[in-house]
Amino acid sequence: MDASALNSPDLQRFLNQEKEKAMVNEMVAKLTSVCWDKCITSTPGNKFSSSESACLSNCAQRYMDLTLIIMKRVQSMQ
Repeated sequence: MDASALNSPDLQRFLNQEKEKAMVNEMVAKLTSVCWDKCITSTPGNKFSSSESACLSNCAQRYMDLTLIIMKRVQSMQ
């Protein structure tokens, strides 16, 4: 592979897509860990209680909202 191939737009686009995928995977893992620890306080059964479901939903929504706010703030600073 020559040096010009390393700087090709297609390669850069591919690398950016892979970085975005990794960021999404990391965010989902963090969200799962944080919300699980916060909302599931006992040994889970075969389904979540209504309060656990509501807590998980609210926690995930707050996490996503905060992440979006942070991303917008970072983009505006660049």
